[in-house]
Amino acid sequence: MGRSHALSGWCAGLAVAPLVGLTSVAEVVPFAAATAGYALLPDLDHPGAKASRLLGPITRIVSGALRTFSGILYNVTKGPRDEEGTGKHRHATHTVAAALLLGFLAAGAGERGGKWAVLAIAVTGLVLAADVLGDWIVLAALGAAGWSVVNAVLPDAAAEALPGTTAAEALQAGLAGIGSWIGVAVALGMFVHCLGDSLTRSGCPWLWPVPIRGETWYEIRLPRHLRFRTGGWVENLLIAPALVIGGVLLLPGAWATLTNLAAAIWSTTSIWIAGGA
Repeated sequence: MGRSHALSGWCAGLAVAPLVGLTSVAEVVPFAAATAGYALLPDLDHPGAKASRLLGPITRIVSGALRTFSGILYNVTKGPRDEEGTGKHRHATHTVAAALLLGFLAAGAGERGGKWAVLAIAVTGLVLAADVLGDWIVLAALGAAGWSVVNAVLPDAAAEALPGTTAAEALQAGLAGIGSWIGVAVALGMFVHCLGDSLTRSGCPWLWPVPIRGETWYEIRLPRHLRFRTGGWVENLLIAPALVIGGVLLLPGAWATLTNLAAAIWSTTSIWIAGGA
């Protein structure tokens, strides 16, 4: 589900960014790119996940450490009705607690370290996302800086412009604007991953350590007839395409551009029909 996780993170980032006051392209796109990347991070507890293989032995060591920690945490905290499993995959990293913890640390780094800390966190997410979604997401982030430069020199776009006359300055201004909100991108991405796993047959124990029906690691999941198999036709033919469409329409200005285009086509068509009559 790597692609679907990243796409859902991208859409969530685009939707949430305006809610925290991030409205310019140079703020929204890096924020959403980070959310897309960190929506893959929970699967670092699986040795076969792309996140675990991204940096070769480095990420494999981190993955192994996380799996060991998750297994210990599961055995220490499991309830009387929790299954006798290893607790290594879809456990410690697949919880709201983990998302909030990492999000809090990222927010602190963004607040104290400024734009360079935000850049480091965002680039990490961008690399994770690009490994699954491809280079287009990197181009989108670079395009955000370029778009900000265009806005800066257009008189009728002053409301959307960020300070700076070069792509580098515009992007730096966007990163500074994100600041501690980068923690929201990190936490949101991880939480969206958990929600995505809850749609599958296996479910996800993201409410840990809240005890439910005697289980501390209770897998939250949809009713049986609504669940789908990871990598199946539901994900590939329905969910992924819907997320791609949503990811385009949620871009800043995309909906307005689409409606204006539709209105222009309708107007032209109407004039053509009237002329023919």
